[in-house]
Amino acid sequence: MIPGFLITWATFPGVIVHELAHALFCRLFGIGIYEVCYFQLSVNRGVPAGYVIHTGAKHHWQDVFVGIGPFFVNSILGAIIAAPAAIPVLQFHSGDALDYFLLWLGVSIAMHSFPSTGDAQSIWATVSAKEAPWWTKLFGMPIVGLIYLGAVASIFWIDLIYGIAVAGFLPKLIVNLVA
Repeated sequence: MIPGFLITWATFPGVIVHELAHALFCRLFGIGIYEVCYFQLSVNRGVPAGYVIHTGAKHHWQDVFVGIGPFFVNSILGAIIAAPAAIPVLQFHSGDALDYFLLWLGVSIAMHSFPSTGDAQSIWATVSAKEAPWWTKLFGMPIVGLIYLGAVASIFWIDLIYGIAVAGFLPKLIVNLVA
């Protein structure tokens, strides 16, 4: 087993983009931010590699989107960054140092797409609030379950598999469908 902090250090761009995505969604919805840590070298269990501390949103659904924002931002950005390199490396089995750097960067960013259990706790606090609308609860509660399922699946490297799929095989699939 590889210690989690080593994986985090090796894929630090994904952590930075993950926290940037939370901050971006906060700004998008006009939610105040108290503190942001985009990345810290932590080896202690329970200490996050990054975080965004923010005020509550005007609407409960906005808090849900702040929590799941990294899924969209990291997935899209990881695919875009890796796409120019994925084709030469995966299709033609060639590539230079820049191609392999872009693939590492894209996979690193995409594999941090999944919200953390801290994000799940934040979403749960929002959707389980008495005043939360029923449709926010209906939308948000399954998301919390999926996040925890993803956390368990990370034992089986599902985050890395997802990162490779988004950054490597998605561009190749698109090219094959278009060509």
